[in-house]
Amino acid sequence: MRVMRSALLVLVALSVGAQENPLPPVSKSFTVDPGTRIPLTMLNSVSTKHAIEGDRVYLETLFPIMVSGKVVIPPGSSVAGTVTSLKRPGKVKGKGELYVRFDTLILPNGVSRDFKSRLGSIDGRDNQGFDREEGRIKGEGGKASDAQTVGVGATTGATIGALGGAIGGNMGMGAGIGAGAGVAAALMGVLLTRGPDVVLAKGSTVEMLLDRPLIFEEGEIEFQGSNNFRRSSDGSGPAPKKSNTGGPLGRRLPIP
Repeated sequence: MRVMRSALLVLVALSVGAQENPLPPVSKSFTVDPGTRIPLTMLNSVSTKHAIEGDRVYLETLFPIMVSGKVVIPPGSSVAGTVTSLKRPGKVKGKGELYVRFDTLILPNGVSRDFKSRLGSIDGRDNQGFDREEGRIKGEGGKASDAQTVGVGATTGATIGALGGAIGGNMGMGAGIGAGAGVAAALMGVLLTRGPDVVLAKGSTVEMLLDRPLIFEEGEIEFQGSNNFRRSSDGSGPAPKKSNTGGPLGRRLPIP
């Protein structure tokens, strides 16, 4: 009887102690796995023409990223990146190249993470090339616009030569000489002009490809009272393609 009473007293004491010193609640964590693609919109424009290595790129998330039914990264979260490498297009050959690394995420409630990630894709409306293995944006080739420039030069030169030949009494010879001079001048213009620069335009969309996990505690992804779930406008999208019409006869010439 005494043994049972002692055991009962011990159980009561343990119960009272547990009530006075309750175990801390277990915090639940949420992990955004490597390989997750996060769509972003550009808040500023970056191009190989004006940028240098180390320039900052600013973006915003477009779509909620969920883990276990919980929004972990809501739309409107801020993302910052850095131009890590670039190459301007050459005057004779060589396309422009641009590398961007993402390194900071700030949720609407102020919680932030520093990390390293790269481009997973670029805007589907963009005519520029993209290397998915390296996360490299490659500029468009300028061969088509170069051919157009030479063709315009030849046509313009032939027109001017024909008018001059008509005045001198030999229209055919004048047209031939003028066409040759037009081609020569247009080729000179092509050789002195760079190809198209790589451009990430404000308002265009890209995907960030995570290469490591992002872990958040349950208390870090509470967004009550924060300006979350907002969405930027679609913006202007990729910069329109501009023809390489530099050089002496890359533009329409006045006919005297």
